[in-house]
Amino acid sequence: MNKTSGVEELVFVVQKHKATSLHYDFRLEIGEVMPSWSIPKGPSLDSGVKRLALPTGDHLLEYRHFEGVIRSKNGAGPVMIWDEGTYRPEVEVSKGIRKEIVNREEAERVARESLQEGNLKFRLYGKKLRGSFALVRTKGFGGRESWLLIKHRDEYSKEGYDANDHDFSAVSGRSLAQIASQVESGGPS
Repeated sequence: MNKTSGVEELVFVVQKHKATSLHYDFRLEIGEVMPSWSIPKGPSLDSGVKRLALPTGDHLLEYRHFEGVIRSKNGAGPVMIWDEGTYRPEVEVSKGIRKEIVNREEAERVARESLQEGNLKFRLYGKKLRGSFALVRTKGFGGRESWLLIKHRDEYSKEGYDANDHDFSAVSGRSLAQIASQVESGGPS
């Protein structure tokens, strides 16, 4: 857990994963796990763009540190820590005005309840992703539960932002190809 101003902060990670298809796994700490969503086109800082986010189930908190190659049949392929940082849930105090929840116990409660309601607002403090976002449950996509990841308009909004233009690990600086080749050549996994 990261601490900012003496307060334990909730963490998030975005892992870029080349499995059957290339996607970004967006994970937020809530309790002792990280609910996760697969975002095929990657997150965006463009407030005019809504990204499809398909839930993939909870992951262990420790998994946020994984960068390497998954060798099992399910999900085999290289994984990059594309971004990481902390986040704070937000509550809307009036139309378009949100307040960050800084108390950890209250933040986890708000995040859990908002997630159950299908509308979680939060502020990211990442290396690549910053500012206010929302995850909103939709009516479904092809019979599956689906969500949208939406960037709120704020000082971090960037029109035309494309995650693929920032194609390097936030922790090692490596690309997916470098991660895959290092493992294939006998380097660390």
